[in-house]
Amino acid sequence: SEAVHIETKRKISAREVVELMRNSPGIELVDGTETGQYPTAVTEASGNDPVFVGRVREDISHSHGINLWIVADNIRKGAALNSVQIAEILAKNYL
Repeated sequence: SEAVHIETKRKISAREVVELMRNSPGIELVDGTETGQYPTAVTEASGNDPVFVGRVREDISHSHGINLWIVADNIRKGAALNSVQIAEILAKNYL
C-alpha cells in the first residue's frame, strides 16, 4: 500500500485522473467517499493481479498536485506478473 503524491506539469482534476484510471489496463478503480469505498491490501489486492487505486483527490497544498491511495499484491504484480506482461508487449509489438 502506498499514499502517492503526484505533481503534474499542467493542472489536472481528480475527475480527469479518475477517467484515465478507468481506461488504463491493469488498474482497478475503487474510489468513493463512503466508508469502505477505497482499496485495501487485504480486501482487494491480496491474490489479485491488478493494481487498485482509490482516494483520488486534488492536493490542496499544491496547485498541480494529485493524491492517490494505491494497493497491489507485491508478489504477484511486483515480480512475476510484471515480467510476463512486459514479455507479452514485446512479443506483440516488436517480435
